[in-house]
Amino acid sequence: MDRRKFIKLGGIAIPLAGALPAGAIELISKKDNEPAKISEGINSFAEKADHTIHINTGLIEVGPQHIISTITYNGQFPGPLLRFKEGKRTIVDIYNDTDKPEQLHWHGQFLPVAADGAAEERTPYIPPHGMRREILYPGPSGIRFYHTHVIAGANLSDGQYNGEVGMVYIDPKHPAGGGYDREEFIMLKEFEPYFMRGGDMASDFLPGQPVPELKAIQDKAEEAAPGKPKGYEVGYKIFTINGRQLGHGKPIRVKNGERVLFHIVNGSGSEIRSLALPGHTFKVIALDGFAVPHPAEVPVLWIGTAERISAIVEMKHPGVWVMGDLADDDRGNGMGIVVAYDDAKGKPQWITPKPYKWDYRIFGKANTNVPKPDEIIEMVFAKQQAADKGFNRWTINGVAFDMMNMRPMFHLKKDKRYRLKMRNASDDIHPMHLHRHSFELTKINGKPTAGIIKDVVMLGGFQEMEVDFTADNPGLTLFHCHMQLHMDFGFMALFDYV
Repeated sequence: MDRRKFIKLGGIAIPLAGALPAGAIELISKKDNEPAKISEGINSFAEKADHTIHINTGLIEVGPQHIISTITYNGQFPGPLLRFKEGKRTIVDIYNDTDKPEQLHWHGQFLPVAADGAAEERTPYIPPHGMRREILYPGPSGIRFYHTHVIAGANLSDGQYNGEVGMVYIDPKHPAGGGYDREEFIMLKEFEPYFMRGGDMASDFLPGQPVPELKAIQDKAEEAAPGKPKGYEVGYKIFTINGRQLGHGKPIRVKNGERVLFHIVNGSGSEIRSLALPGHTFKVIALDGFAVPHPAEVPVLWIGTAERISAIVEMKHPGVWVMGDLADDDRGNGMGIVVAYDDAKGKPQWITPKPYKWDYRIFGKANTNVPKPDEIIEMVFAKQQAADKGFNRWTINGVAFDMMNMRPMFHLKKDKRYRLKMRNASDDIHPMHLHRHSFELTKINGKPTAGIIKDVVMLGGFQEMEVDFTADNPGLTLFHCHMQLHMDFGFMALFDYV
C-alpha cells in the first residue's frame, strides 16, 4: 500500500507534507468541544513523542519452556502500560512493522473517528511498515485499554486472538482520596485458540430468567433446520494473567493490612472470566473506569470480554493464595496468579468460593429515576446457526453487518438522549460495546437501575437490558458485541449523526 493510497482511506482528506515519514499522518483529537483536526504541517514532528508503540512479532514466555510467537506491542505482552493525564496533550507515535494494515483502537476514550481506531467508522488504517502520530487529549479518567480492531474471520492468528492488547490508565485532573495503599494492574488473556463445534454458553452467574418470547425465536430457527450442526466457536489451550500461566513469573507480594487496588482488564478475544481470591473480598469502586455510585464488597468478580473492574482488596488473611478463575480447567491451564503475604510460606492454596450471582444493580443508585429519553431504539440480537461457511451469522434486527458497504443502521441527532432496548434472542452472553461514548444502565431484566456508567455490558442469554447514552460525540459510531467471532460474522451496527 503506497502512501497516496493510504491517505485516501476512510474518505478523509489528509494533506501531503513532504517531510513526514512514509505513511505518516498526524491526527489531533478533540480538546474540550473543539472538532478533530488533521495537521497540515510537520511542526509536531520536531517534538519528541511521549509514547512510542511498535506493532510487530514478539515472543511471550507463558510458562516453563513454553514460548508463544504472536503479534504484540513493543515486543511484549501485555503492551506497555500507558499512563496519561486527563486532558493533557499527549503525543503517541504508532509504527506498524508488520506486512498488513493495522488499527489501534483506544477503547473507552471519547475520541473523534479519525483517531478511534475502527475501519468501520472510517479511521484510516496504519499501513504496513508505516506509522502515524496521534496527538491526544486523553479522557475520561480511569482504566482504559488499547487493542487491535481488525477483522480476523477464520484466521486465529489475527485480531484480538493475538497479543495486541495493552492497558491505559488516565489519571484524573483533580485526584481524590483513594482509600488504598498501592495499585496492581491485571490483564486476563488466553492464547493458542482453536475452533470447535459450539454449544450453549452458561450464563447462570447472571440474575434473571430467560424471556420465553426470546427463547422461542431461537427455537423456531433451529426447528426450521433440524439436524444442522452447531456453528464454530473458539476454545483456548493457554490461559494467562499478565502473560504468564499460574506458577510462572513473580507472585504479587502483599503485607498484612495493606489495601491493594486491582485494575483488572479482560483482554480476551471471546471469553467471559471470573476471578476470586480465597479468604478475601473485592470492594468494587469502578466499572470500565467509571466510579460506581455504591461501592460494594463481593466474593467473586465476573468480567465480560473487554470489561474492566477496579476493586480494593484489604489484605487480612495471611498465607499464600491463588487468585484465579472459578473454572478448574482454565485455572489449571494457567488462569491464575499467586498472591503471597510477606513471610508466608508453603504451596499456594485455592478454595472454591460459593456460587455468586453477578448483578450490576448492587453498584447503582438507590434512586432509580433517570431522565426520559428523547428516543428509544429497539434492538433484537439473533443467531443464524452455521449459516456462513460453518460459522454462526449474527444479526441486529434481522440484518448482519456488511463490511463491504458499512452503511449506518441508526441515525442520531446531536445532544439527544437515546435508550437502547436490547433483547437477546440467543443462548450466548454478549458483551455489548459502544465506541466513543459511555452509557448508563437503566433496566436489567425488567428491573430499573441508575448511576452505573459503562462502555461494555454483559447481556445474558435470552435476556433483556436497557442502556441510555447522549449523542455528544459526532461522527460514525460503532456498536458491537466484543467477542471477535461474533463481530466478524455480522454482530455490528453503525450510528451516524444527522
